[in-house]
Amino acid sequence: MASIYRASDATAYERSMGRWSARLARPFIAFAGIADAAHVLDLGCGTGSLAFALDAPRITGIDHAEAFVAAARARAAGDPRLAFDQGDAQALPYPDAGFDAALSLLVLNFVPDPLRAAREMVRVTRPGGVVAAAVWDFRGGLGFIRLCADIAAVLDPRGAAFRDCQLAAPLSAPGELAAAWTALGLREVVQEGLTIRTDFADFADYWEPWLAGQGTVGAFVAGLDAEARTTLERHLRAAYCAGGPDGPRSFTATAWAVRGLR
Repeated sequence: MASIYRASDATAYERSMGRWSARLARPFIAFAGIADAAHVLDLGCGTGSLAFALDAPRITGIDHAEAFVAAARARAAGDPRLAFDQGDAQALPYPDAGFDAALSLLVLNFVPDPLRAAREMVRVTRPGGVVAAAVWDFRGGLGFIRLCADIAAVLDPRGAAFRDCQLAAPLSAPGELAAAWTALGLREVVQEGLTIRTDFADFADYWEPWLAGQGTVGAFVAGLDAEARTTLERHLRAAYCAGGPDGPRSFTATAWAVRGLR
């Protein structure tokens, strides 16, 4: 799945998926329970949705996408609490036990080896510190993407392959995150579902962000030929409107969240 995730345009990403990451950030922080953490790692920080929602004396974000890191750095200019690095989640450039908490919001299932990245989160967290992550529930909890994936699957074999890849994201099955955290030796492991609303002003607000080609859905849509893309748009518009006029729609979006203590 990591091979089809496109992360080259921070502005386009914010319109397609970043806005929902920002909406999920605060419920995830509350779930993680890190009020006393002095130095927090944000693994897979992207454009900073989680980092900018955190209230900690020191926050270090790291992401593989140079464009996203550059955007986060520009936004953080002048804030001494925040630092953003470009690097590999699977081989963090930080010492053992250097953070009071390590968090990851909506990224582990896009890392080539997510369990290796999770082990790195544990390694850099001090004993007793919190290690927490969240990933979208693609199969059962992400309505606006499932709508697109299911329609694409019945239109074209490429769409079926896209849906199967998207919905089979690692660590996104019920209980899978908790099992991984337990296997890593973390204590007091808890997994819960966190739900937000994804609100769209109209069909254009739903469809047009994918055309910039960011993320997995955007990469799929932008990679279609013009005829296939037009066909998908027509069927998606019909599903979005569902017999009614174009206009606002709201979908539920659920992420699985897990936390544990090193």
